[in-house]
Amino acid sequence: MAKGKTGYDCGLDAAVDVVGGKWKPLVLWALHAHGTTRFGELRRHITGVSEKVLIQQLRELEADGIVHREVYQEVPPRVEYSLTTLGEELNTALLPLGEWGDRFMKEILARKAEQAA
Repeated sequence: MAKGKTGYDCGLDAAVDVVGGKWKPLVLWALHAHGTTRFGELRRHITGVSEKVLIQQLRELEADGIVHREVYQEVPPRVEYSLTTLGEELNTALLPLGEWGDRFMKEILARKAEQAA
């Protein structure tokens, strides 16, 4: 839950709090598409995200119970990330939003280009 927040007004408020921002949905999708993934591999799957931001987003998703972080006591240490059951459910809920984006991506880009001109 966002700092200072003591409750939610509705389910959408809760969902947006958990998945809000540019990178979290992309993290969810990458883990869904590729399964259990190491940090470096995950970063390669998400174009444009910095290491610092990805670490922060993963920590927040882990704190919310969406992502599981498994640390293997090896030399060198190995860390893998995967979706929890809650994360899989959230990703399923986001699928229609992604489908909407696929259907209207060209229109969205065209409008943004018009506004920029």
